[in-house]
Amino acid sequence: MDPLYSPLEMARIDAAAPSCGMSGIALMENAGAAVARVVRRRFRPGRVLVLAGPGNNGGDGYVAARHLALRGWPVDVAPVAPPRPGSDAAAMAALWRGPVVSPDRGRVVAADIVIDAVFGAGLTRDIDPAIAELLAAARRIVAIDTPSGVDGATGLARGRPAQAQLTVTFEARKPGHLLYPGRELCGETLCVAIGMPAAAFACVETKTWRNTPSLWQLPQPAPTAHKYRRGHLTILAGPMAGAALLAAAASRRVGAGLVTLNGAGLSGAPPGVIVSPAPLDNLLADQRRQVWLCGPGLGVEAAGAALRSLLDAGRTVVADADALTSAAGAAENLLGVAAITPHEGEFARLFPDLGDDRLTRARIAASRIGAVVVLKGPDTVIAAPDGRAAINDNAPPWLATAGSGDTLAGIIAGLLTQGMAPFESCCAAVWLHGEAASAAGSGLIAEDLAERLPTVADKIKNFKN
Repeated sequence: MDPLYSPLEMARIDAAAPSCGMSGIALMENAGAAVARVVRRRFRPGRVLVLAGPGNNGGDGYVAARHLALRGWPVDVAPVAPPRPGSDAAAMAALWRGPVVSPDRGRVVAADIVIDAVFGAGLTRDIDPAIAELLAAARRIVAIDTPSGVDGATGLARGRPAQAQLTVTFEARKPGHLLYPGRELCGETLCVAIGMPAAAFACVETKTWRNTPSLWQLPQPAPTAHKYRRGHLTILAGPMAGAALLAAAASRRVGAGLVTLNGAGLSGAPPGVIVSPAPLDNLLADQRRQVWLCGPGLGVEAAGAALRSLLDAGRTVVADADALTSAAGAAENLLGVAAITPHEGEFARLFPDLGDDRLTRARIAASRIGAVVVLKGPDTVIAAPDGRAAINDNAPPWLATAGSGDTLAGIIAGLLTQGMAPFESCCAAVWLHGEAASAAGSGLIAEDLAERLPTVADKIKNFKN
């Protein structure tokens, strides 16, 4: 798996390292040396200015300066504050024999590379405006851990962080490396190993991961499987039938054995889709119809009424689009669903009292309604009621097109239909959705997504085998 550790969790891991055989000062030496290696490999030799803060981030900067200077690079260190007496950073500052200069704008402008070693991911206050102005004047920034002013736990900007071209972090990413605006402010993020003992990680049981195929396993049909064993999904279709058709195509492509569209005026449905205009109660009498998708193109009033009937019948429900709008201001109406898939506007109408931190907001919402929350966006967050969460980072910008959300809801429902657990279904669906969009390219329209899903899924199977 690809765990994401908050700054507080990473601090606990760092604190455990000495008892596991690796001192803090040795880790700092390894971290700074790693930054220097990255700079040497990525850039031509040029004048480097290290802006060093008072803590461990600054200590890493002193080490990076020393290693670059030993390789013949011209390096100045400009402390924005002295290291704390007796700290590992102070010990590393004492080993620096090169120029120590004042941190002024002229030196920042003159440098070919500015190494931002001022504050790391654990900053809990806004960055000082004077420091922000210094960093903003740099032509090229390599940030250590995160750009100063980026909150490693949330990705939010504390003050006015400067844009880094490259960010070097250590051992594991933090949520702020994947969540916006932090992801953008980091530029390219490299995660490098620095010798942290594996045993040190045992003191933290993280519940946050980067969303990759290591987090879930796609369902595999048994050799004796038939269509009913692969599951029967029912999608409620309304006046905007295109939404339901997009969802149906996606659910079939990820392996749902049978898909029924319930609604009228669906004569143009593909031949492999069952179309039924029967009353909802009639379909609910069929116990094989356990998984339902409610909302896309259905109409707000109809979606609200249908949702209530489905939940009263104890069905597994993915609620999207109009079903979410029907619960605006009354999120308790969603109690009993398996998953919801709101975009930012829908989420704000459902949970208007939550703040700006997407990861925490999604977790609280999931706990409130007892369902998996897929908070859609360029940094989609998938949160389970038990506190597990994944952050997705593979979605290209051209996925922001009409109908792509209907397709995502269909993928989730199709995986649920095959018996995949809700959290894993949602994580897998979001990742497949992003990969299919990348495969389709920048001319993507929603209709392109479903046909690329089997190829993307096969690539995962071949990789894991």
